[in-house]
Amino acid sequence: MAITTVDLCRELIRNRCVNDGSPDSGHEERSVSTLREFFGVAGEIFEPSPGRQSLVYRIPGTEPGAPALALVPHLDVVPANPTGWKVDPFSAEIVDGFLWGRGAIDMLNVTAAMAQVFKPYLTGEAEMRGDLVFAAVADEENAGRYGAGPLVEDHWSLVGADYLLTEVAYPSIPGRNGPLFPVAVGEKGPHWTRLETTGTPGHGSAPYGTDNALAPLTEALHGVFNTAAPVKIGPEWREFVAAIDLPDELAAALVDPANVDAAIDALAIDDPTLARYIHAVTHLTVSPNVLRAGVKANVVPESASAEIDIRTLPGMDRGFVDAHLRAAAGPAASRLTLTPIADHPATVSSRDNPLWEAIVTGIETHTGSTNVIPALMTGFTDARFWRARGTIAYGVGLHDDAIGFGEFLSLFHGRNERVSVGSVDLTTQLLASVVATFGDLAAA
Repeated sequence: MAITTVDLCRELIRNRCVNDGSPDSGHEERSVSTLREFFGVAGEIFEPSPGRQSLVYRIPGTEPGAPALALVPHLDVVPANPTGWKVDPFSAEIVDGFLWGRGAIDMLNVTAAMAQVFKPYLTGEAEMRGDLVFAAVADEENAGRYGAGPLVEDHWSLVGADYLLTEVAYPSIPGRNGPLFPVAVGEKGPHWTRLETTGTPGHGSAPYGTDNALAPLTEALHGVFNTAAPVKIGPEWREFVAAIDLPDELAAALVDPANVDAAIDALAIDDPTLARYIHAVTHLTVSPNVLRAGVKANVVPESASAEIDIRTLPGMDRGFVDAHLRAAAGPAASRLTLTPIADHPATVSSRDNPLWEAIVTGIETHTGSTNVIPALMTGFTDARFWRARGTIAYGVGLHDDAIGFGEFLSLFHGRNERVSVGSVDLTTQLLASVVATFGDLAAA
């Protein structure tokens, strides 16, 4: 009996490829084994660290020189605390028409769909003019250090492509002229940064006059938390707002740098998830998430650090980030050492090309609509490694109406992550159409 996309997705969820950021987490070799068994073809395995495996296949096209297409899903998922979940996050249960579990939308649903679409090309039942690549990668959830990063850097001849499909598979949203189908055309840039301060150790029972490393760090963080984030309204966001179904006054405010914050505050009353998304795609975002200091309760700390998740919009670079942090820190800036943890600029792909045409055609085939709009992702994907080399990259999928856009966004890295069974099937059908249509359109 043929394995369905839902069956494959359930097995990938149950593999528990949990990436907590440490080198010995992830265990992506489990899902590499699952995919190799599914395909029945060995493929090439890359393992820069024990257990951190990526699986790659490259099928030569029938026309030398024709554009190559890569399908790039990831195998790892973020941790999930069972507390607060309605089901075991790694049981992959199907309840009320939904497949539940960590990775159900980020992005094992798409990983399974891409594998299903790729298999007939691998077995020779279908063919492409250009090369077709399938690269299921490790470590996407920790910036690709053990996955896409070294693959692109060291094995471009195997994974390189002119065009690429990856996450996110967004659901539709209401538009002025019917449902709109967002396609991820770009993503914000991760510029994770460590702030460090030093002081002089001493006894905690007599703190007067001591140089506590936490003091300048907390002062700096207070400034970071309370400094307005820079606004930038990009062309993708303007096009997005123009298409969605909003009152004219609100739509105008959402593309006006002087009024967008007030508009977001008003939206947050009824839909905080949507407000967070709008804030993220219109602002530099700065989120201090990790704080470390001290060795014992009665010892004045001689060092302290904070790790900050910073995401830039197109046109913002490391210099922009550092200048913002130092200005926000105020007088404490002179005590700070800033160290990049991750440093990747925002990336966006153009849309005048055969892959975009294939996506629009595929969505029209399955929905009857050509209302396809660009979306900027607030998170990052492995597409940035390929875009840096000139590859056109998109994230696309198709959902039924079981979950709306705002609720969908709230499920990423959250509790009760789930995807409707119908949406898994729809995404598989759409991706199959897009790949086949691209193969017809992309001549040498």
